[in-house]
Amino acid sequence: MPVGLYADVHVHVPRTVVLQLRSRGVDVLAAAEQEVSGLPDDRLLALATSENRVMVTQDIRFRVLAENWQRTGESFAGLIFAHQR
Repeated sequence: MPVGLYADVHVHVPRTVVLQLRSRGVDVLAAAEQEVSGLPDDRLLALATSENRVMVTQDIRFRVLAENWQRTGESFAGLIFAHQR
């Protein structure tokens, strides 16, 4: 079963990356397209989870958030963290 992705705001996941993923048939939704880029990280991760999508980001704060959620038993759909280097 394919996994849907949810791309963090454009600063962290450039629009060109989203477009390239789509051109390869990947189901990806960008936060900027939903005009929710002003939401705090925990709300974005919860939104991605509510849509059964894995969050994709280069923002280290999401990695820390996901680790905290794992420790406390908070469920989420997943996180793909890609370091900017």
